[in-house]
Amino acid sequence: MTDYPGDTGAPAPDRGVYGISVAAELSGIPVQSLRLYERYGLVTPARSHGGTRRYSADDLARLQRISALLDAGVNLAGIARILSLEDDNAALSAANSTLRSKGAAPKKRNGG
Repeated sequence: MTDYPGDTGAPAPDRGVYGISVAAELSGIPVQSLRLYERYGLVTPARSHGGTRRYSADDLARLQRISALLDAGVNLAGIARILSLEDDNAALSAANSTLRSKGAAPKKRNGG
């Protein structure tokens, strides 16, 4: 593959390449559960031009997180909220890193 600089032959983590049956096998989650998680908005796989679900490595990692939360006794509504908060936190962290790399960190106030 020559689509990505420094490519090691593996697809990009956010590129949907796995069909639903392969994703089910790799994640250990039944196909019907994958469809249910999509209906609840827990995972949003990419779609091919024909409408076929295409799961990425990032989607598979998210499925593992969902499984861990289910094993901990969290219901699907709770999982949706937790994942939303984790996504928000990741976005804020990325924005913070970007600001820091641009030297836009907040200045410390003197005295008070």
